[in-house]
Amino acid sequence: MTRDTTPTPTPRRRRADARRNVGALVEAARVVFDTSGVDAPAKEITDLAGVGVGTLYRHFPQRSDLVKAVVESGIDAVAEAGPRLAAAHEPAAALSRWLDRYTELLGTKRGLAAALHSGDPAFAELPGYFLDRLGPVLAALLDAAVAEGAIRDDIGAEDLLYAVAQLCQPVPGRGPEHGRRLVGVLVDGLRV
Repeated sequence: MTRDTTPTPTPRRRRADARRNVGALVEAARVVFDTSGVDAPAKEITDLAGVGVGTLYRHFPQRSDLVKAVVESGIDAVAEAGPRLAAAHEPAAALSRWLDRYTELLGTKRGLAAALHSGDPAFAELPGYFLDRLGPVLAALLDAAVAEGAIRDDIGAEDLLYAVAQLCQPVPGRGPEHGRRLVGVLVDGLRV
């Protein structure tokens, strides 16, 4: 049996300016999507990012690619906040502050829910990404708050993620503050 000795190509790293451009585009898209929705003109995003439209389409050929990047960056930011909050606060306070961050992520994304449920194959992996990134963080925060005796022990991380998501569904005539208020009621109900 002969062994294949063909070298495996290593993925090319993006240049520093390309990484900056991608970061600027994702951040600009997040801001624009929050204010104008996911169907906002590409020029509005590129103007805010300080790059040309060609740069946008080079990195994100389809609108769905940019929407996915914005969603993933929001999920990542909330996931990364968990350990920082746990280090800086008592367990119940860390959990409550993290749920506030999660609620903000869910409540301020105009049009993202509709885009994500559009059937576009670009979004097929996002539910798994969501659970893989946020589930363990919330589980650790919950476990610490339960161990402290501050939170009931009869709810799991996945159930809580979905409960908060349901409470943050848009209600006609009400803004994101409505979801935040309802999540506050839920969090109060978790306390021992």
